[in-house]
Amino acid sequence: MAEIEEIKPAREFKRVGAHTHITGLGLDEKGKAKFIGDGLVGQTEAREAAGIVVQMIREGKMAGRGVLIVGPSGTGKTALAVGIARELGEDTPFVAMSGSEIYTTDIRKTELLKQAIRKAIGVRFRERKLVYEGVVRELKIGFVRHPLNPYAKVPREAVLVLETKDDRMQLRVGEEIAMQLLQLRVRRGDVIWIDAKTYEVHKMGKACKESKKKYDIEVYRCVDIPSGDVKKEKEIVYTLSLHTLDLSQAAQQAAVLSLFGVPVSREVPDEVRQHVDKMVKKLIEEGRADLVPGVLFIDDAHMLDIEAFSFLTRTLEESEFVPILVLATNRGITKIRGTDIEAPHGIPLDLLDRLLIIRTRPYTPEEIKEILRIRADEEDIPLTEEALEVLTKIGSERSLRYAMQLMEPARIIAERKGQTKVLAEDIEEAMKYFVDVKESVKYIQQLEEKFLK
Repeated sequence: MAEIEEIKPAREFKRVGAHTHITGLGLDEKGKAKFIGDGLVGQTEAREAAGIVVQMIREGKMAGRGVLIVGPSGTGKTALAVGIARELGEDTPFVAMSGSEIYTTDIRKTELLKQAIRKAIGVRFRERKLVYEGVVRELKIGFVRHPLNPYAKVPREAVLVLETKDDRMQLRVGEEIAMQLLQLRVRRGDVIWIDAKTYEVHKMGKACKESKKKYDIEVYRCVDIPSGDVKKEKEIVYTLSLHTLDLSQAAQQAAVLSLFGVPVSREVPDEVRQHVDKMVKKLIEEGRADLVPGVLFIDDAHMLDIEAFSFLTRTLEESEFVPILVLATNRGITKIRGTDIEAPHGIPLDLLDRLLIIRTRPYTPEEIKEILRIRADEEDIPLTEEALEVLTKIGSERSLRYAMQLMEPARIIAERKGQTKVLAEDIEEAMKYFVDVKESVKYIQQLEEKFLK
């Protein structure tokens, strides 16, 4: 027997965002927050409030209202908004933006907000299609010489046998489907379905239960063997945002206008949106689609100006299709941007009256410790308990974000020393290289004369 060499996987590159680990709000059946749940730690009052908001959304009682999350920096405002979206369902659209983004684009502020709003509203389509579905039991592809290249061959036709738990059928298909079978690398044992109208081939995965070979690492998704007839009607479900439908309709219109030399605008015309809305309403009435209101999260909401606030207020009041608007801010009493009027959180009172306000508070040392532990696991950083204690102290005395930022540099320092775990001294060494805001201010003050003004 050949010797099996152990394969040590390289450190995989993956983009780990600040909130990739959040899967919900971490509530029990009675809506009470667990200390640690669904990737969230602490903030029990805020999470329970968010749970009530989720129930109101599910019952359709959030029309004309929004949510404002208020709290100091680094207290989990964005995490709470992500938790609300995850709690609503996997296909619930979640669109996040900063209030300052409306000033960094060459389209109108209201147009940018319209696009963000419609990105956060999904339409779940339900279509019944005539399909051929089953496990591929046999597959033979016939080739002919390429008409322009005698040394190359192209598929001419294919013969395949599809089987379900209850039926078996042999199909002879033309070159178009045969080419798709090649491109998708369809093999015996794969579960596929073919649209009888468009002739598109969809590969679902492999019927793993019947696979003779078992590997420690499988690259195919295991799926159950279909039941019923091979040729049948199948309900296909997929979700598109209103903005995607707007762009599709606008592209068709632009293609016609370009024939007459009319320049194409980057903004979506209102008549296009109205046409899409009518089409979606008709599909919903016919039972062929469902509306999926998502979450539009605007961080640093105090950066919006009076024009943007007026638009959002009118949208909450008048629009039929509106997502769940979640704003977040860390400001107290401040001026409404674009005016000399001071207001709570820099938001006009007429909009504040339409918002349910949720408070977040600073984390306790115990909560900081658990958050750091979760982030270390998420980012695959092996911390000793002593290193975790040092980071917890840093998070309590300085800031949670600064403590999080030190973890990856400390891992690199430990790795260079040949260590398998990050020690407390590695954290302290990282602190020498990377300072927090307070240390940076002290440095500026010490060398004030040498800095440019």
